[in-house]
Amino acid sequence: MTSIFPRKKGSPFSKFFGNGEQALEEAYQAAIKIKVIEDNHFNQNRIPIEILGEGSNIHPSLEADIVKNLEILQRKTKEFNDDGAAINQLSSNYVEKLIFVEGILAKYAMAPNSSAMTTSSPGAVNYNNPANQNSNLPSIKVVDVNPVNKYQGKSNQIRKGKGSSVDLGSVFNNTGNLSSSLGKTLGKIKKDLGGNQSEQEIVDEFRRSKKITLIGVRLLILLIVVPIITQQLSKNFIIKPIVTDFRGEEVVGIEELNHEWKEEALGELGTYEEQLKMNQMLKAAPPLTREQLEEKVQEKANEIAEEFHFKKIDSISNIFADLVGFVAFCAVLLIRRNEINILKSFIDNIVSGLSDSAKAFAIILVTDIFVGFHSTHGWEVVLEWLANHIGVAANESMISLFIATVPVIMDTVAKFWIFRYLSQISASTVATLKEMDD
Repeated sequence: MTSIFPRKKGSPFSKFFGNGEQALEEAYQAAIKIKVIEDNHFNQNRIPIEILGEGSNIHPSLEADIVKNLEILQRKTKEFNDDGAAINQLSSNYVEKLIFVEGILAKYAMAPNSSAMTTSSPGAVNYNNPANQNSNLPSIKVVDVNPVNKYQGKSNQIRKGKGSSVDLGSVFNNTGNLSSSLGKTLGKIKKDLGGNQSEQEIVDEFRRSKKITLIGVRLLILLIVVPIITQQLSKNFIIKPIVTDFRGEEVVGIEELNHEWKEEALGELGTYEEQLKMNQMLKAAPPLTREQLEEKVQEKANEIAEEFHFKKIDSISNIFADLVGFVAFCAVLLIRRNEINILKSFIDNIVSGLSDSAKAFAIILVTDIFVGFHSTHGWEVVLEWLANHIGVAANESMISLFIATVPVIMDTVAKFWIFRYLSQISASTVATLKEMDD
């Protein structure tokens, strides 16, 4: 297979960090999005990028998505080709992705200074000219890429909206022989009647999607189950016995407890003593002498002290077990680092499959839970549970300070992400989000 881009020797650190594979994965996702746009809006035909611009009848948000994904496709494929170490270590799954990416790239390749979308320059080719529509350029298939032209010279500027431009001229070389509506219709009929090759492409795409789903679900389960199991096993069979032997069998005194546990222990003992007295007064229990009453209260005090002794041991064990669970989580990430991009692709496919209203609803739901008006009570419960989990007293001042700063920072980050990135990825989702928020 011949690549569209020239190969360059990569950094010696690129293989360890997987930058080349990550760039290929992002380029693959951009290529998939372009393919989805073709299927949903252009009857599975090539997008007529020559007509993009102010005079186009394509919706601005859709046009922005097209230009953005083509730009990502160009940039990330170049980053991948610059990483020579990643190219030499590709697995079969990534080779299939590379073939698909280069097929989409060749599909939208145009000779420099020939796009109707570029800024006007002398000698520019007009694609409305029939002489240029019947060029003898070879057609490109996804599985067998024969690039028409290498990328050379300075890139042209594709107009996007008013005044802004995107550097995509070096990506686009025209390889379509028929750009008229009749040609598109004939091309669709030819594709539908393509026979075994078209069926094989569909089957290969289904298998690729199934493999991504299986790997993504498996990695997601591992990231959740492995740390939890490791934390519980290490706590109950390793850490807790060691802490118990270290602290000995002697129960803790009331002075060793934090003030919350101290108040809880004293309250429980006082309640038990008052309950005994109440039962005697109501004659619901046989009368007790003062010595018998003190003996029962002493037994209850010993039970409470033993209970908080094990609770203290449990809290100390939780700290070390949580660290072990975190190490297990990092180990899974390190061992399965080649599958992280596949997990991202799996999640992206799920998110991209949601409608604009569903995306907006999910964003509003998540932001209201964590940074909304009623999120204060939730944060208090979580922080108090965390303090009790590690055996420290919940400091009301620290909790108030946390709630006054962290959710505000998260809200600011969420708003910036919506303004800066989501508006570029899916402008229609932002519009739906604003309407729902109002």
